[in-house]
Amino acid sequence: MEHIVSGLQQMVGFGTSPAAQADQPFPEFEELAMPLFDSLYNFARWLVHNQNDAEDLVQETYLKALRSFRSFQPGTNFRAWIFRILKNTFLSSCSKLDRRMTVGMDLEEDFPALLASSATPESLLIERSGNEAVQCAIEQLPVIFREVILLCDVEDVSYREMAEILSIPIGTVMSRLARARKAVRETVRKEELVREAGSDT
Repeated sequence: MEHIVSGLQQMVGFGTSPAAQADQPFPEFEELAMPLFDSLYNFARWLVHNQNDAEDLVQETYLKALRSFRSFQPGTNFRAWIFRILKNTFLSSCSKLDRRMTVGMDLEEDFPALLASSATPESLLIERSGNEAVQCAIEQLPVIFREVILLCDVEDVSYREMAEILSIPIGTVMSRLARARKAVRETVRKEELVREAGSDT
């Protein structure tokens, strides 16, 4: 991971001379952005299922964020801002077919009564997501559900921040999160039943 950070620092100019930084917001950007590197990388890794692609996605996110940093309003939520850049960068890298499939599964109006509580058996299990069955279940989710469960239960992002990152209403965040947790629970349960059936034969 260290080589990614150092490579990223060289690409965007972290650590260059004060004279070279005079007309660029490097120090402020570095102070805000670098502590979020691990969280952004983890989120990217879950989204793309591939270490190299995740590294590329994070590097592109940092470069875009640095280029756009002058538009960032001081005092607002930087974490939500840069996570939104990562999410949009990921979506723009997907094929049109992938995007159509993602949108096609986005049917919140069919589940208006589903709400996500702050702590559920699924969320507690996901927090300890060393469980391979849980990881596999999350990876099988469509992106729109995978991203909310990762942001909430892995990165501990608030509903308000998730709504800002994903550019959707808080109610939609809660609905997607409830559906994602339910899907994870059902997938893990099915896997357990399959294992039990196999052990009985």
